[in-house]
This record gives sequence, C-alpha cells and structure tokens, in this order.
Amino acid sequence: MRRRAAPDTAALLVAVLLAGGCAGSAAPPSPGPGTPASAAPATPGYPPDPSGTSGAPSEAGAPGPAAPFNSTDVAWLQLNIAMHERVMPLLDLVPRRTADPDVRSLAARIRQSHRVDLDRSVRLLDRSGAPKTNPHEGHDMPGMVTAAELAALGRAPEAEFRRLLGVHLTAHLEQSVRIAGAEQRAGADSETTALAGAIVRTGTAYLGQLARLPD
Repeated sequence: MRRRAAPDTAALLVAVLLAGGCAGSAAPPSPGPGTPASAAPATPGYPPDPSGTSGAPSEAGAPGPAAPFNSTDVAWLQLNIAMHERVMPLLDLVPRRTADPDVRSLAARIRQSHRVDLDRSVRLLDRSGAPKTNPHEGHDMPGMVTAAELAALGRAPEAEFRRLLGVHLTAHLEQSVRIAGAEQRAGADSETTALAGAIVRTGTAYLGQLARLPD
C-alpha cells in the first residue's frame, strides 16, 4: 500500500507539546527537582489503569495539572485524544468499503488498540485535573482526517478507497508516533509516558504492516 511522506513536524511538536498546542492552553513544562523527563517502561504492553487523584493549584493560584503531571503530559493527552477520535470514523468505514481481508484485519486491529489508547488517555487526562473540554475541536492538524477527506473516502471506488486509506492511516500513525515520542522525552507522569511508549511501539508496528499491504 502506497504511503505519503508526512511533513516535518518538529516545530509543530514543540508548539503543541511545549506551548499548549493550537489553543495555547498550557504553559511550557517545568518539572520539579527529581522529576524524570521520561519514565517509559522497558517492557512492552499497555500501562495499568491509573487510580484517581485530585488536582493541585499552580504557583499562580490557578488550577494546574495534578502532580506528577506537567503541562506536556496534559497537552499530549489532549492532542492524542483528538487524533484518536478523528481517525475512528475512517476505521469504521473499512468493513463497508472494502472486501480485502488483509486491509479489514489490519484496520480492525488498529481500531481495537486505538480504543484502548483513547480510553486510557481520557482516564489519565481526568486524573491530571485538566478541563475535559477539547482544545483541538474543529482544528485540522497534521495526522487528522478532515471532514472533506472522509466524505471523499465514502464515495471512492474500492481500489481508490484502499489507496486513500493507506495515505491517511500512514499520516495519522506517523504523527501519533512523533508526538508520543515527544511526550516520552518531556512528560513527567509515569503512566502517561508509559502510554506514549506503547503508542510508539504499536504505531511503528502498524506502519510496517501498512507498508507491506499490496496496492
């Protein structure tokens, strides 16, 4: 399956994860003394479900991320949720738009792991004490399928659908891996960086499987 090269998004990652993304809702991270920059586990798999904690005020007196979260954790969780929610309708199209068993099987596996990632991200964001609102609502960012693209996929003949599916899933997975890697390097909460590590591993594996699908 053909792949579209994703644009260089290093500058975007800095803006999103260190300056709060397109909504500008989070400040650059400032982990306290002894706070690890990354706590991703060495073993594969997903982290256990987090337990709830209460939010903590920031130094300025306004509500901020609950310890041990920093603003990078919160910004990444918000963007990861938005990206996962945006790709679900694309994956839902697959059983109706192609009979190819390999494409259907891969899409089903991606959807299942994304559902797990999304549920964990929502729980972690809730534990961080951050607002439940989506600061990326209505924003088409790299790796997100637009409404127009989704409509075009719904009308495309099967062969064209498979080609476009590969293009959009590749862009989504590459961007997901990029921003998850940034969270691993700059995040503070161990559960959140562990989830980021799992997304890097599964996303990289899925990219390899997509590349091996025939056109």
